[in-house]
Amino acid sequence: MAYDNDILEYEPTLQGAELRIGIVMSRFNLDIGEGLLSACIAELRKHDVPDSNLLLITVPGALEIPLALQKLALSNQFDALIALGAVIRGDTYHFEVVANESARGIMSAQLETGIPIANGILTTDNDDQAVERMSEKGAEAARVALEMANLHIGIDETEL
Repeated sequence: MAYDNDILEYEPTLQGAELRIGIVMSRFNLDIGEGLLSACIAELRKHDVPDSNLLLITVPGALEIPLALQKLALSNQFDALIALGAVIRGDTYHFEVVANESARGIMSAQLETGIPIANGILTTDNDDQAVERMSEKGAEAARVALEMANLHIGIDETEL
């Protein structure tokens, strides 16, 4: 906590040594998913999250991710969750449905359960864009999960 003009301010942290993180990854576009996962796990380890505090669940596609996240959140075993996958535009309207509904479902699960969920689902026009973005997006999702988990813990511990 830092003080500025008598205002108590929470300082964000990415410390992960005590955090329990659940990851739900889509198997659709598996190569992209595995690239996201690799970067995500590397970033979590960089911030001291032990492998024993990680759980990975895979699901068929992006539309199945929110339900798995909600189930994990309701288990009260996790400080934060991470959604990983790739929705790549095709020739039909299906892209918009999957991209929008998976994002809506993730947000809904997060708000209904109070467990932070980092959305690491790429939505791209083609495979090349997904490959180009997967490493940064996977690492970013890990950082978001860590920061938000620590924020929730910090809020619970803060007294005014």
